[in-house]
Amino acid sequence: MLTIKDVEYIGDYTLVCEFSDGIRKKIDLTPLLKYPAFEELKDKKQFVQFGLDQTLFWANGADIAPEYLYAQGVAIQ
Repeated sequence: MLTIKDVEYIGDYTLVCEFSDGIRKKIDLTPLLKYPAFEELKDKKQFVQFGLDQTLFWANGADIAPEYLYAQGVAIQ
C-alpha cells in the first residue's frame, strides 16, 4: 500500500511528498482549488495548515489520497 512518509510546503500551493517507495514528487495543487472542498484553501494561511495521516488532510475536511498525489506529481531527486 502506497503511503506518504513526509510532506513539505515549498510555496504557491506546491508540495513535495516523499512516498513509502522512496520516490519524492513535487505536486502543484492549484487545480484542486476550484472544487468546493478546497475553495477555502485558496487562503495560503489555511493551505499550509495540513496534516498527514493515511491521507493529506486539512481542518475543513478536505483530503487527498496518496495515490492521487503520486499520479499527479513530478519526480524529483
